[in-house]
Amino acid sequence: MRASGLTGSLTCLVVLTLTAAGCGLSGGGSDGGGATAGGCKVDKGNVGSGKLSGDVKGKITFQTTNLKKDFGKYFNGVIDAFEQAHPGTKVNWIDDPGDATFTQRLVADAQGCTLPDVVNINVNTAVALTKNGYLLNLDDKAPDAGKPFTPAMWKSSMYADADGKQVHSVLPWYSGGIVQTFNTDLMKKAGLDPAKPPTTVLGLFDDAEKIAKVSDGKYYAFLANPQLRIPADWQQMGIKVLSEDGKKFTFADDPKTVQWVEAMTKLYKAGGMPRDSLSNTQDPANVYGQGKLVYGPTNPNFLRFIQQNNPSVYKKTGVARYMLDALGHTVGAPQYIGVASTSKNASTALAFAQFLTNAKNQLEWAKDPNVVIFPSTTASLNDPFFQSVKGDDPFAEARKIVASDRKTATADEIALTPGELNAISAQIQLAMQGKKSAEDALKEAQSKANQLIEQGS
Repeated sequence: MRASGLTGSLTCLVVLTLTAAGCGLSGGGSDGGGATAGGCKVDKGNVGSGKLSGDVKGKITFQTTNLKKDFGKYFNGVIDAFEQAHPGTKVNWIDDPGDATFTQRLVADAQGCTLPDVVNINVNTAVALTKNGYLLNLDDKAPDAGKPFTPAMWKSSMYADADGKQVHSVLPWYSGGIVQTFNTDLMKKAGLDPAKPPTTVLGLFDDAEKIAKVSDGKYYAFLANPQLRIPADWQQMGIKVLSEDGKKFTFADDPKTVQWVEAMTKLYKAGGMPRDSLSNTQDPANVYGQGKLVYGPTNPNFLRFIQQNNPSVYKKTGVARYMLDALGHTVGAPQYIGVASTSKNASTALAFAQFLTNAKNQLEWAKDPNVVIFPSTTASLNDPFFQSVKGDDPFAEARKIVASDRKTATADEIALTPGELNAISAQIQLAMQGKKSAEDALKEAQSKANQLIEQGS
């Protein structure tokens, strides 16, 4: 299954580049003797069945993506604590800037047999590296690795290896959250009850139509650009976006997708969205802060932005659980920690990866006032930090809601490359303008998106 990520994502270029190199974990039999990953030698203890053994000592390299500037004190503290707990270990922390050439550098590291021992990766990266044998198989080497994490997140964090078998090759780390935000004053003006926000995606569109009827263009439900709602809406509605093998798009064949496009079209024509926002890439946070949108962005970090820049609007902001629809739970694009199968000190690397992602360290970072993240461990999410709400503070309430949702949240099941999203959105925009039927627009969107899959772009 293809999936989306956050910081330092690897696009299809990774998969193409690694595959073109003929990578894969091979050779050696069950004891791993002579095994390779993309031509890189893998220590026999790092593959095959049997729990990873070996002393926790020696040097390892740990790579994050663009975190040192803002969180150097935290990570240096974690590293110091680990080294003190394990005398004889040394963790060399490197922080990739995460710029436009990040992908190429990581691919070059993997193929050059210099992949860091412990690496911060997102879902797309995990898919590519697992498929090509570059990450330690935790099911074999650390069968108890999943115990600290929420069962739903651990279960969904599995990716296909070189043989197509779904395996755990990464430890879940942090993720953002998703929550409904809305202007309570504008909801009341539209005759809606802020205490009863919509619970389904199509229910949201129904409420948005009521807003359109009374707002007279003075305010709107949300912006029109479909890119702002895809793929989150589709995922929550249970739309089958991709084939099981992830090689073809199937969304045009699902009647629920037609419903969604028709609802978007109807709302756009009714004036529930600004006419000039159909293909505009303006930030909805800014428009919401101006008091012109009923529904705001879904990232809890947005609430911090409103609190600082538009305090009067912040006081009118309500929050609620995100619409669940057919899925029955929220999703997220987590960051992961992987251990290189090519590591010469895999026992130390795994020990550090588990130390970094344990409940105590995840909770400590989540408490940093400079970041809005949510842990992946059950114990962290149960901490009073996530449950305390002072008065009617929207951000504190959102944090409580999201922390509860994270206990059942899964990793994203749907991913779209920028090219695919643009191709799909362009056709939906034509439908919203009345230039195509929903069915025709979706068929053309699917055709164009499938062409991009075939081209690997």
